[in-house]
Amino acid sequence: MNLAGRLRPIVAALTALAASLCAAGAEEANDYPTAARAEYVYGCMKANGETRSAIEQCSCSIDVVASIMPYERYVTAETALSMSQVRGNLGVQFRTSEQANSAVNDLRRAQAEAEVRCF
Repeated sequence: MNLAGRLRPIVAALTALAASLCAAGAEEANDYPTAARAEYVYGCMKANGETRSAIEQCSCSIDVVASIMPYERYVTAETALSMSQVRGNLGVQFRTSEQANSAVNDLRRAQAEAEVRCF
């Protein structure tokens, strides 16, 4: 079996593990943990300036994303985005996975809506 074939089960297991770990305490679709919201706002502020206005816009943005995407789906998208940066076959598996691409596209659509509403 080639390396890509051996990595597929690992990729599937990592994605399932990330989703199950993060969904454990979030029963409602927009019940994002405080740490996840804070991390999003921090990254958003780094990209949009570290001003009072950016805090408000970025906080609004994660609220919009949370209202559109269940937290489990958000974690899948974030995991796929992170793992797609890995070089080699493991990264390729995340860049070419239909499930990962679908979750990332959902996140991008939610962020686009947040951009319209908040910025």
